[in-house]
Amino acid sequence: MGRLPLKVMILAAGLGKRMLPLTAHRPKPLLEVAGKPLIVHHLEKLQRAGYREVVMNIGHLGEQISALLGNGQQFGLSIEYSREEALLETAGGIIKALPVLGDGPFLVVNADLWCDLPLGNLSKHSDYLAHLYLVDNPVHHPRGDFFLDFTQPLADMRDSFVVTDTDDKTAPQGAYTYSGISILEPALFDGYEPGVRALAPVLRRAITGNAVSATLYRGKWQDVGTPQRLNELNAWLSSQCTG
Repeated sequence: MGRLPLKVMILAAGLGKRMLPLTAHRPKPLLEVAGKPLIVHHLEKLQRAGYREVVMNIGHLGEQISALLGNGQQFGLSIEYSREEALLETAGGIIKALPVLGDGPFLVVNADLWCDLPLGNLSKHSDYLAHLYLVDNPVHHPRGDFFLDFTQPLADMRDSFVVTDTDDKTAPQGAYTYSGISILEPALFDGYEPGVRALAPVLRRAITGNAVSATLYRGKWQDVGTPQRLNELNAWLSSQCTG
């Protein structure tokens, strides 16, 4: 078993175009879910799970995020911001923040998701550059992102397997969707120059080297990418409180 992630990278720099008009004057991470900003839910969950150091990239209206969260002390955390004047996409944002993320594995969480995955006992095998958390494909993303090779289970990690880059016959249900949660090694980005870069091609290159594993998680997960999905999440959370 590999090292536990020590720091967390929260990706919060997106424009939130699909959330318009809600994001015209407010960044997506500050949209409210169950009475508080979505980003606050993430921070509270991370603090309860035992994390203390957070790096957060911010871009569109990012000054609102840093003004609300400050240095993280109010949440029992230390927050450092990686500011992007021009948005760098997912991998580009991570590469820019690598100097403050350190040389150990780090947890990555997309700001625009909701998931009840327990974060306090996550780990990855040292043999892999990345460990992804995959979920069943939602209606809006039926093709999924990555295939699992069910012939290669990971020892001591429940529902965890090696990721394959082909439509392997061992994955009869097809591909699964990347949840936006992963544990990454800095070495995943070796050889990549700073700049605008998506994460999926970086992962796929590592997959061809048999260097990516994943856990199939079947708890509650929702991409909070549109006003409709935001409303659906709020309705679901309200039902949990009153049910």
